[in-house]
Amino acid sequence: HGSEGLESEDARRRVAPNLVTQGITTVVVNPDGGGPISIGDQKATLEELGIGLNAILMVPHNTVRRAVLGEDYMRKATPAEIQQMRALVRQGMEAGAFGLTAGLEYVPGIWSDTDEIVALVEEIVPYDGFYNQHERSGAGVPVWWVPSQDDPDDTGVQKYNLIDNINDLIEVGERTGARVVQTHLKAKGANFWGSSSAVISAVNRARERGVEVYGDQYPYPTSGSDGSVSLIPGWALGIERWSDRQDTPDYREALRRTLADPSIAEGLRRDIQHQVTYRGGADNLVVFDYPDRSYIGKSVAELAEGRGQSVADFAITMQLEGFSDREGGARLRGFSFNEEDIEAFASQPWVATGSDGGIALPEDGPAVHARYYGTFPRKIRRYALDRDVISVEFAVRAQTSLPAQIIGLRNRGLLREGFVADVVVMDLDRVRDMADFTNPHQYAQGIEYVLVNGDFAVDGEGNLTRLLRGVVITPAAARAPVSQ
Repeated sequence: HGSEGLESEDARRRVAPNLVTQGITTVVVNPDGGGPISIGDQKATLEELGIGLNAILMVPHNTVRRAVLGEDYMRKATPAEIQQMRALVRQGMEAGAFGLTAGLEYVPGIWSDTDEIVALVEEIVPYDGFYNQHERSGAGVPVWWVPSQDDPDDTGVQKYNLIDNINDLIEVGERTGARVVQTHLKAKGANFWGSSSAVISAVNRARERGVEVYGDQYPYPTSGSDGSVSLIPGWALGIERWSDRQDTPDYREALRRTLADPSIAEGLRRDIQHQVTYRGGADNLVVFDYPDRSYIGKSVAELAEGRGQSVADFAITMQLEGFSDREGGARLRGFSFNEEDIEAFASQPWVATGSDGGIALPEDGPAVHARYYGTFPRKIRRYALDRDVISVEFAVRAQTSLPAQIIGLRNRGLLREGFVADVVVMDLDRVRDMADFTNPHQYAQGIEYVLVNGDFAVDGEGNLTRLLRGVVITPAAARAPVSQ
Protein backbone atom coordinates (compact mmCIF):
# COMPACT_ATOMS: atom_id res chain seq x y z
CA HIS A 1 0.00 0.00 0.00
CA GLY A 2 1.30 3.44 -0.92
CA SER A 3 0.50 6.17 1.59
CA GLU A 4 -1.12 8.53 -0.96
CA GLY A 5 -4.68 7.55 -0.03
CA LEU A 6 -4.00 7.75 3.70
CA GLU A 7 -2.51 11.22 3.24
CA SER A 8 -5.43 12.45 1.11
CA GLU A 9 -7.25 15.65 2.01
CA ASP A 10 -10.43 13.66 1.28
CA ALA A 11 -11.58 11.92 4.47
CA ARG A 12 -13.57 9.43 2.35
CA ARG A 13 -10.24 8.02 1.18
CA ARG A 14 -8.65 7.99 4.61
CA VAL A 15 -11.50 5.77 5.82
CA ALA A 16 -10.05 3.17 3.36
CA PRO A 17 -13.51 1.74 2.62
CA ASN A 18 -12.37 -0.90 0.12
CA LEU A 19 -9.82 -2.20 2.63
CA VAL A 20 -11.73 -2.30 5.92
CA THR A 21 -14.72 -3.95 4.20
CA GLN A 22 -12.49 -6.91 3.30
CA GLY A 23 -11.34 -7.18 6.92
CA ILE A 24 -8.02 -5.29 6.75
CA THR A 25 -7.17 -3.50 10.00
CA THR A 26 -3.49 -2.68 9.38
CA VAL A 27 -1.56 -1.75 6.25
CA VAL A 28 2.16 -1.66 5.57
CA VAL A 29 2.95 1.50 3.61
CA ASN A 30 5.88 2.70 1.47
CA PRO A 31 6.09 -0.59 -0.48
CA ASP A 32 8.47 -1.54 -3.27
CA GLY A 33 11.05 1.06 -2.26
CA GLY A 34 8.71 4.05 -2.75
CA GLY A 35 7.57 6.68 -0.29
CA PRO A 36 8.79 9.82 1.48
CA ILE A 37 12.33 10.29 2.76
CA SER A 38 11.16 11.49 6.19
CA ILE A 39 9.38 8.80 8.21
CA GLY A 40 8.90 11.31 11.03
CA ASP A 41 7.07 13.78 8.78
CA GLN A 42 4.93 11.01 7.30
CA LYS A 43 3.97 9.78 10.77
CA ALA A 44 3.05 13.31 11.88
CA THR A 45 0.93 13.88 8.75
CA LEU A 46 -1.04 10.66 9.19
CA GLU A 47 -1.62 11.33 12.88
CA GLU A 48 -2.80 14.88 12.21
CA LEU A 49 -5.20 13.86 9.41
CA GLY A 50 -6.65 10.75 11.08
CA ILE A 51 -6.85 7.37 9.31
CA GLY A 52 -9.42 4.58 9.18
CA LEU A 53 -7.01 1.72 9.84
CA ASN A 54 -3.55 1.22 11.31
CA ALA A 55 -0.36 1.99 9.41
CA ILE A 56 3.11 0.39 9.59
CA LEU A 57 5.79 2.65 8.08
CA MET A 58 8.84 1.40 6.17
CA VAL A 59 12.02 3.10 4.90
CA PRO A 60 11.89 3.15 1.05
CA HIS A 61 15.16 2.13 -0.65
CA ASN A 62 14.49 3.78 -4.02
CA THR A 63 13.84 7.12 -2.30
CA VAL A 64 16.97 6.79 -0.17
CA ARG A 65 19.08 5.85 -3.21
CA ARG A 66 17.84 8.80 -5.25
CA ALA A 67 18.39 11.18 -2.32
CA VAL A 68 22.07 10.19 -2.17
CA LEU A 69 22.93 9.52 -5.83
CA GLY A 70 20.75 12.28 -7.30
CA GLU A 71 20.27 11.93 -11.05
CA ASP A 72 23.51 9.98 -11.47
CA TYR A 73 21.97 6.69 -10.37
CA MET A 74 22.59 4.35 -13.33
CA ARG A 75 25.53 2.69 -11.58
CA LYS A 76 26.64 0.99 -8.39
CA ALA A 77 26.93 3.17 -5.31
CA THR A 78 30.37 4.10 -3.97
CA PRO A 79 31.39 3.13 -0.41
CA ALA A 80 30.88 6.76 0.67
CA GLU A 81 27.38 6.81 -0.84
CA ILE A 82 26.51 3.55 0.89
CA GLN A 83 27.53 5.16 4.21
CA GLN A 84 25.19 8.09 3.46
CA MET A 85 22.36 5.68 2.62
CA ARG A 86 23.04 3.73 5.82
CA ALA A 87 22.62 6.96 7.81
CA LEU A 88 19.25 7.69 6.14
CA VAL A 89 18.02 4.16 6.91
CA ARG A 90 19.07 4.59 10.55
CA GLN A 91 17.20 7.91 10.70
CA GLY A 92 14.06 6.24 9.39
CA MET A 93 14.32 3.41 11.92
CA GLU A 94 14.85 5.91 14.76
CA ALA A 95 11.73 7.77 13.59
CA GLY A 96 9.57 4.65 13.96
CA ALA A 97 9.92 2.58 10.79
CA PHE A 98 9.66 -1.21 11.02
CA GLY A 99 12.20 -1.98 8.32
CA LEU A 100 13.27 -1.41 4.72
CA THR A 101 11.42 -1.95 1.44
CA ALA A 102 13.06 -2.23 -1.99
CA GLY A 103 11.72 -2.24 -5.54
CA LEU A 104 14.59 -3.80 -7.45
CA GLU A 105 12.71 -3.97 -10.76
CA TYR A 106 12.21 -0.19 -10.68
CA VAL A 107 14.29 2.95 -11.18
CA PRO A 108 16.72 3.61 -9.51
CA GLY A 109 16.92 0.37 -7.49
CA ILE A 110 17.68 -1.75 -10.55
CA TRP A 111 21.26 -0.42 -10.56
CA SER A 112 21.87 -1.46 -6.95
CA ASP A 113 23.66 -4.71 -6.18
CA THR A 114 23.35 -7.26 -3.39
CA ASP A 115 26.23 -5.70 -1.42
CA GLU A 116 24.38 -2.37 -1.30
CA ILE A 117 21.19 -4.05 -0.09
CA VAL A 118 23.07 -6.07 2.53
CA ALA A 119 24.73 -2.91 3.87
CA LEU A 120 21.37 -1.18 4.30
CA VAL A 121 19.60 -4.21 5.75
CA GLU A 122 22.40 -4.46 8.34
CA GLU A 123 21.17 -1.11 9.66
CA ILE A 124 17.66 -2.41 10.45
CA VAL A 125 18.82 -5.53 12.33
CA PRO A 126 19.58 -3.77 15.67
CA TYR A 127 15.97 -2.50 15.59
CA ASP A 128 14.55 -6.00 14.90
CA GLY A 129 13.43 -4.66 11.51
CA PHE A 130 12.37 -6.72 8.51
CA TYR A 131 13.31 -6.37 4.84
CA ASN A 132 10.57 -6.51 2.21
CA GLN A 133 11.75 -6.88 -1.41
CA HIS A 134 9.98 -6.47 -4.74
CA GLU A 135 11.92 -8.87 -6.91
CA ARG A 136 14.27 -7.88 -9.71
CA SER A 137 12.11 -10.19 -11.82
CA GLY A 138 9.04 -12.33 -11.20
CA ALA A 139 9.56 -14.07 -14.53
CA GLY A 140 12.29 -15.38 -16.80
CA VAL A 141 13.45 -11.81 -17.36
CA PRO A 142 12.75 -8.44 -15.68
CA VAL A 143 9.78 -6.32 -16.78
CA TRP A 144 12.10 -3.78 -18.42
CA TRP A 145 13.93 -6.33 -20.62
CA VAL A 146 13.34 -5.95 -24.37
CA PRO A 147 15.00 -8.54 -26.66
CA SER A 148 15.89 -6.17 -29.48
CA GLN A 149 17.41 -3.61 -27.11
CA ASP A 150 19.10 -5.76 -24.48
CA ASP A 151 20.56 -8.60 -26.44
CA PRO A 152 23.77 -8.03 -25.63
CA ASP A 153 22.97 -6.52 -22.26
CA ASP A 154 24.68 -3.14 -22.26
CA THR A 155 22.35 -1.48 -19.75
CA GLY A 156 24.69 -2.08 -16.84
CA VAL A 157 21.85 -3.92 -15.13
CA GLN A 158 22.00 -7.60 -14.33
CA LYS A 159 19.30 -9.67 -16.06
CA TYR A 160 17.80 -11.62 -13.18
CA ASN A 161 15.11 -14.29 -13.38
CA LEU A 162 12.87 -15.32 -10.50
CA ILE A 163 15.21 -18.14 -9.41
CA ASP A 164 18.22 -15.78 -9.29
CA ASN A 165 16.01 -13.38 -7.41
CA ILE A 166 14.98 -15.69 -4.58
CA ASN A 167 18.60 -16.82 -4.15
CA ASP A 168 19.59 -13.14 -3.94
CA LEU A 169 16.99 -12.54 -1.20
CA ILE A 170 18.17 -15.62 0.70
CA GLU A 171 21.74 -14.29 0.51
CA VAL A 172 20.59 -10.99 2.06
CA GLY A 173 18.91 -12.92 4.89
CA GLU A 174 21.91 -15.17 5.37
CA ARG A 175 24.47 -12.35 5.47
CA THR A 176 22.47 -10.02 7.74
CA GLY A 177 20.39 -12.30 9.95
CA ALA A 178 17.32 -10.18 9.19
CA ARG A 179 13.81 -11.45 8.48
CA VAL A 180 13.44 -11.10 4.71
CA VAL A 181 10.26 -11.14 2.66
CA GLN A 182 9.70 -11.72 -1.05
CA THR A 183 6.68 -9.53 -1.69
CA HIS A 184 3.92 -10.57 -4.13
CA LEU A 185 5.38 -13.95 -5.00
CA LYS A 186 4.62 -14.98 -8.56
CA ALA A 187 5.80 -17.02 -11.52
CA LYS A 188 5.02 -14.66 -14.37
CA GLY A 189 4.83 -15.40 -18.08
CA ALA A 190 3.81 -18.55 -19.93
CA ASN A 191 7.42 -19.74 -20.27
CA PHE A 192 7.92 -19.72 -16.51
CA TRP A 193 4.72 -21.35 -15.31
CA GLY A 194 5.47 -24.17 -12.89
CA SER A 195 8.68 -22.60 -11.60
CA SER A 196 7.09 -21.89 -8.21
CA SER A 197 8.40 -25.32 -7.21
CA ALA A 198 12.02 -24.19 -7.62
CA VAL A 199 11.38 -21.02 -5.58
CA ILE A 200 9.63 -23.01 -2.82
CA SER A 201 12.44 -25.56 -2.74
CA ALA A 202 15.10 -22.84 -2.39
CA VAL A 203 13.19 -21.12 0.43
CA ASN A 204 12.55 -24.35 2.31
CA ARG A 205 16.25 -25.28 2.15
CA ALA A 206 17.21 -21.84 3.44
CA ARG A 207 14.65 -21.99 6.25
CA GLU A 208 15.99 -25.40 7.30
CA ARG A 209 19.40 -23.83 7.87
CA GLY A 210 17.91 -21.00 9.90
CA VAL A 211 17.40 -18.17 7.38
CA GLU A 212 14.14 -16.34 8.16
CA VAL A 213 12.69 -16.12 4.64
CA TYR A 214 9.01 -15.33 4.06
CA GLY A 215 6.80 -14.30 1.17
CA ASP A 216 3.48 -12.65 0.57
CA GLN A 217 0.97 -13.23 -2.22
CA TYR A 218 -2.24 -11.86 -3.70
CA PRO A 219 -4.55 -14.64 -4.95
CA TYR A 220 -5.17 -13.44 -8.52
CA PRO A 221 -3.78 -14.66 -11.86
CA THR A 222 -2.90 -11.13 -13.03
CA SER A 223 -0.52 -8.44 -11.73
CA GLY A 224 -0.73 -4.68 -11.42
CA SER A 225 1.35 -4.01 -14.53
CA ASP A 226 -0.68 -6.67 -16.38
CA GLY A 227 -3.52 -4.13 -16.38
CA SER A 228 -1.63 -1.60 -18.48
CA VAL A 229 -0.09 -3.85 -21.10
CA SER A 230 1.24 -2.37 -24.31
CA LEU A 231 2.38 -5.02 -26.77
CA ILE A 232 4.34 -2.33 -28.65
CA PRO A 233 7.66 -1.53 -26.88
CA GLY A 234 8.37 2.05 -25.90
CA TRP A 235 11.35 2.41 -28.24
CA ALA A 236 9.07 1.84 -31.26
CA LEU A 237 6.75 4.62 -30.05
CA GLY A 238 9.38 7.30 -29.49
CA ILE A 239 9.43 6.86 -25.69
CA GLU A 240 12.82 7.47 -24.12
CA ARG A 241 13.96 4.62 -21.87
CA TRP A 242 14.32 5.09 -18.09
CA SER A 243 12.94 8.64 -18.29
CA ASP A 244 10.40 9.60 -15.63
CA ARG A 245 8.21 11.66 -17.92
CA GLN A 246 7.95 12.70 -21.52
CA ASP A 247 5.50 14.46 -23.75
CA THR A 248 3.00 12.04 -25.23
CA PRO A 249 4.13 11.44 -28.81
CA ASP A 250 1.73 10.63 -31.63
CA TYR A 251 2.00 6.89 -31.18
CA ARG A 252 0.55 6.02 -34.59
CA GLU A 253 3.00 8.26 -36.42
CA ALA A 254 5.95 7.03 -34.35
CA LEU A 255 5.02 3.42 -35.11
CA ARG A 256 4.71 4.12 -38.83
CA ARG A 257 8.26 5.52 -38.81
CA THR A 258 9.50 2.36 -37.05
CA LEU A 259 7.74 0.11 -39.56
CA ALA A 260 9.26 1.99 -42.51
CA ASP A 261 12.63 0.25 -41.98
CA PRO A 262 12.20 -3.51 -42.55
CA SER A 263 15.24 -4.47 -40.45
CA ILE A 264 13.96 -2.44 -37.48
CA ALA A 265 10.44 -3.79 -37.97
CA GLU A 266 11.81 -7.32 -37.63
CA GLY A 267 13.15 -6.47 -34.16
CA LEU A 268 9.79 -4.93 -33.28
CA ARG A 269 7.94 -8.17 -34.08
CA ARG A 270 10.37 -10.12 -31.91
CA ASP A 271 9.75 -7.70 -29.04
CA ILE A 272 5.97 -8.00 -29.45
CA GLN A 273 6.15 -11.78 -29.30
CA HIS A 274 8.28 -11.58 -26.16
CA GLN A 275 5.74 -9.28 -24.50
CA VAL A 276 2.83 -11.56 -25.46
CA THR A 277 4.54 -14.56 -23.81
CA TYR A 278 5.56 -12.48 -20.78
CA ARG A 279 1.92 -11.48 -20.27
CA GLY A 280 0.62 -15.06 -20.37
CA GLY A 281 0.18 -15.72 -24.10
CA ALA A 282 -2.27 -14.36 -26.67
CA ASP A 283 -5.13 -16.48 -25.25
CA ASN A 284 -4.67 -14.78 -21.88
CA LEU A 285 -4.48 -11.19 -23.12
CA VAL A 286 -7.96 -9.67 -22.98
CA VAL A 287 -9.17 -6.33 -24.41
CA PHE A 288 -10.92 -4.14 -21.81
CA ASP A 289 -11.15 -0.88 -23.77
CA TYR A 290 -10.93 -0.14 -27.51
CA PRO A 291 -12.68 2.21 -29.98
CA ASP A 292 -14.33 -0.80 -31.68
CA ARG A 293 -16.49 -1.94 -28.75
CA SER A 294 -16.99 -5.39 -30.28
CA TYR A 295 -13.36 -6.17 -29.33
CA ILE A 296 -13.99 -5.74 -25.60
CA GLY A 297 -13.87 -8.95 -23.58
CA LYS A 298 -12.17 -10.91 -26.36
CA SER A 299 -8.65 -12.29 -26.34
CA VAL A 300 -5.87 -11.06 -28.60
CA ALA A 301 -5.60 -14.62 -30.00
CA GLU A 302 -9.30 -14.68 -30.96
CA LEU A 303 -9.22 -11.18 -32.48
CA ALA A 304 -6.01 -11.81 -34.46
CA GLU A 305 -7.45 -15.02 -35.87
CA GLY A 306 -10.68 -13.21 -36.78
CA ARG A 307 -8.70 -10.71 -38.84
CA GLY A 308 -6.46 -13.36 -40.38
CA GLN A 309 -3.36 -11.80 -38.88
CA SER A 310 -0.44 -13.04 -36.83
CA VAL A 311 -0.53 -11.90 -33.21
CA ALA A 312 2.37 -9.48 -33.86
CA ASP A 313 0.64 -7.96 -36.89
CA PHE A 314 -2.61 -7.64 -34.94
CA ALA A 315 -0.78 -5.83 -32.12
CA ILE A 316 0.50 -3.35 -34.74
CA THR A 317 -3.04 -3.00 -36.14
CA MET A 318 -4.41 -2.17 -32.67
CA GLN A 319 -1.92 0.70 -32.34
CA LEU A 320 -2.63 2.02 -35.83
CA GLU A 321 -6.45 1.75 -35.58
CA GLY A 322 -6.97 2.13 -31.83
CA PHE A 323 -6.55 5.01 -29.40
CA SER A 324 -3.80 7.20 -30.85
CA ASP A 325 -2.88 8.63 -27.43
CA ARG A 326 -2.56 5.26 -25.66
CA GLU A 327 0.50 3.02 -25.85
CA GLY A 328 -0.58 -0.10 -27.74
CA GLY A 329 -3.84 1.55 -28.84
CA ALA A 330 -6.02 -0.37 -26.36
CA ARG A 331 -6.43 -1.18 -22.69
CA LEU A 332 -5.38 -4.80 -22.38
CA ARG A 333 -5.05 -6.99 -19.31
CA GLY A 334 -2.75 -9.98 -19.33
CA PHE A 335 -3.48 -12.96 -17.11
CA SER A 336 0.16 -13.87 -16.74
CA PHE A 337 0.09 -16.28 -13.76
CA ASN A 338 -0.93 -19.92 -13.70
CA GLU A 339 -3.31 -21.37 -11.12
CA GLU A 340 -0.82 -24.16 -10.34
CA ASP A 341 1.72 -21.61 -9.07
CA ILE A 342 -0.85 -19.54 -7.16
CA GLU A 343 -2.00 -22.66 -5.30
CA ALA A 344 1.57 -23.84 -4.65
CA PHE A 345 2.54 -20.52 -3.05
CA ALA A 346 -0.75 -20.29 -1.12
CA SER A 347 -0.01 -23.69 0.46
CA GLN A 348 3.29 -22.65 2.06
CA PRO A 349 3.24 -21.93 5.80
CA TRP A 350 5.71 -19.05 5.30
CA VAL A 351 3.53 -17.18 2.74
CA ALA A 352 1.33 -14.38 4.09
CA THR A 353 -1.57 -12.85 2.20
CA GLY A 354 -0.97 -9.29 0.97
CA SER A 355 -3.15 -7.27 -1.38
CA ASP A 356 -0.37 -5.22 -3.04
CA GLY A 357 -3.25 -2.77 -3.38
CA GLY A 358 -4.19 0.60 -1.98
CA ILE A 359 -7.19 2.78 -1.29
CA ALA A 360 -9.70 3.07 -4.13
CA LEU A 361 -12.97 4.92 -4.67
CA PRO A 362 -15.43 4.37 -7.55
CA GLU A 363 -14.31 7.58 -9.28
CA ASP A 364 -10.89 6.00 -9.80
CA GLY A 365 -12.34 4.21 -12.82
CA PRO A 366 -12.49 0.66 -14.18
CA ALA A 367 -8.75 -0.05 -14.44
CA VAL A 368 -8.37 -0.61 -10.67
CA HIS A 369 -7.18 -4.14 -9.85
CA ALA A 370 -9.80 -6.36 -8.17
CA ARG A 371 -7.32 -7.07 -5.37
CA TYR A 372 -7.99 -3.58 -3.98
CA TYR A 373 -11.41 -4.85 -2.86
CA GLY A 374 -11.30 -8.63 -2.69
CA THR A 375 -7.92 -10.12 -1.72
CA PHE A 376 -8.61 -11.43 1.77
CA PRO A 377 -12.15 -12.83 1.32
CA ARG A 378 -11.04 -14.35 -2.00
CA LYS A 379 -8.22 -16.30 -0.35
CA ILE A 380 -10.74 -17.81 2.09
CA ARG A 381 -13.57 -18.39 -0.40
CA ARG A 382 -11.65 -19.64 -3.43
CA TYR A 383 -8.67 -21.46 -1.97
CA ALA A 384 -10.08 -22.76 1.33
CA LEU A 385 -13.85 -23.14 0.98
CA ASP A 386 -14.34 -23.79 -2.75
CA ARG A 387 -11.13 -25.48 -3.91
CA ASP A 388 -9.95 -26.97 -0.61
CA VAL A 389 -6.32 -26.13 -1.40
CA ILE A 390 -5.80 -24.96 2.19
CA SER A 391 -7.93 -25.02 5.34
CA VAL A 392 -9.89 -21.99 6.54
CA GLU A 393 -7.63 -21.87 9.60
CA PHE A 394 -4.53 -21.86 7.38
CA ALA A 395 -6.00 -19.03 5.26
CA VAL A 396 -6.90 -16.98 8.35
CA ARG A 397 -3.42 -17.44 9.84
CA ALA A 398 -1.86 -16.24 6.56
CA GLN A 399 -3.64 -12.90 6.97
CA THR A 400 -3.47 -12.41 10.75
CA SER A 401 -0.83 -13.95 13.02
CA LEU A 402 1.71 -14.72 10.28
CA PRO A 403 2.04 -11.12 9.00
CA ALA A 404 2.09 -9.93 12.63
CA GLN A 405 4.99 -12.33 13.28
CA ILE A 406 6.88 -11.16 10.16
CA ILE A 407 6.42 -7.46 11.02
CA GLY A 408 7.19 -7.92 14.71
CA LEU A 409 3.78 -7.11 16.24
CA ARG A 410 3.64 -8.80 19.63
CA ASN A 411 0.21 -7.56 20.70
CA ARG A 412 -1.86 -7.89 17.53
CA GLY A 413 -2.75 -10.64 15.06
CA LEU A 414 -4.32 -13.08 17.53
CA LEU A 415 -7.56 -13.16 19.55
CA ARG A 416 -5.90 -13.18 22.94
CA GLU A 417 -6.50 -11.42 26.24
CA GLY A 418 -4.31 -8.34 26.51
CA PHE A 419 -3.99 -7.94 22.70
CA VAL A 420 -5.27 -4.92 20.76
CA ALA A 421 -8.85 -5.44 19.52
CA ASP A 422 -8.26 -5.50 15.77
CA VAL A 423 -11.01 -8.03 15.12
CA VAL A 424 -12.89 -9.38 12.09
CA VAL A 425 -16.16 -11.31 12.37
CA MET A 426 -17.17 -13.06 9.15
CA ASP A 427 -19.93 -15.34 7.95
CA LEU A 428 -18.22 -18.32 6.29
CA ASP A 429 -21.37 -19.13 4.31
CA ARG A 430 -21.37 -15.69 2.70
CA VAL A 431 -17.73 -14.59 2.63
CA ARG A 432 -16.56 -13.89 -0.91
CA ASP A 433 -14.91 -11.30 -3.13
CA MET A 434 -17.26 -9.48 -5.51
CA ALA A 435 -14.78 -7.28 -7.41
CA ASP A 436 -13.79 -8.32 -10.93
CA PHE A 437 -11.81 -6.67 -13.71
CA THR A 438 -14.85 -5.17 -15.41
CA ASN A 439 -16.47 -3.85 -12.22
CA PRO A 440 -13.75 -3.65 -9.57
CA HIS A 441 -15.51 -1.23 -7.20
CA GLN A 442 -17.60 -3.80 -5.34
CA TYR A 443 -17.22 -4.47 -1.63
CA ALA A 444 -16.63 -8.01 -0.44
CA GLN A 445 -19.49 -9.93 1.15
CA GLY A 446 -19.67 -11.80 4.44
CA ILE A 447 -17.31 -9.53 6.41
CA GLU A 448 -19.89 -8.65 9.04
CA TYR A 449 -17.96 -6.70 11.69
CA VAL A 450 -14.49 -5.11 11.69
CA LEU A 451 -12.99 -3.49 14.78
CA VAL A 452 -9.91 -1.28 14.58
CA ASN A 453 -8.38 -0.64 18.00
CA GLY A 454 -11.64 -1.67 19.64
CA ASP A 455 -13.86 0.66 17.59
CA PHE A 456 -16.22 -0.53 14.85
CA ALA A 457 -15.01 0.28 11.33
CA VAL A 458 -17.66 -2.08 9.91
CA ASP A 459 -20.74 -2.45 12.11
CA GLY A 460 -22.85 -5.42 10.99
CA GLU A 461 -23.91 -6.40 7.44
CA GLY A 462 -20.76 -4.76 6.07
CA ASN A 463 -22.01 -1.30 7.11
CA LEU A 464 -19.16 1.28 7.15
CA THR A 465 -19.03 3.57 10.19
CA ARG A 466 -16.41 5.83 8.52
CA LEU A 467 -14.62 6.39 11.83
CA LEU A 468 -10.95 7.43 11.69
CA ARG A 469 -9.67 5.38 14.64
CA GLY A 470 -6.52 3.96 13.09
CA VAL A 471 -3.07 4.72 14.51
CA VAL A 472 0.46 4.80 13.15
CA ILE A 473 1.91 1.79 14.98
CA THR A 474 5.45 2.29 16.26
CA PRO A 475 7.84 -0.56 17.05
CA ALA A 476 7.77 0.43 20.72
CA ALA A 477 3.97 0.24 20.85
CA ALA A 478 3.96 -3.03 18.87
CA ARG A 479 6.07 -4.74 21.52
CA ALA A 480 4.38 -3.40 24.63
CA PRO A 481 1.78 -5.34 26.62
CA VAL A 482 -1.68 -3.81 26.29
CA SER A 483 -3.04 -2.33 29.51
CA GLN A 484 -6.00 -4.23 30.90
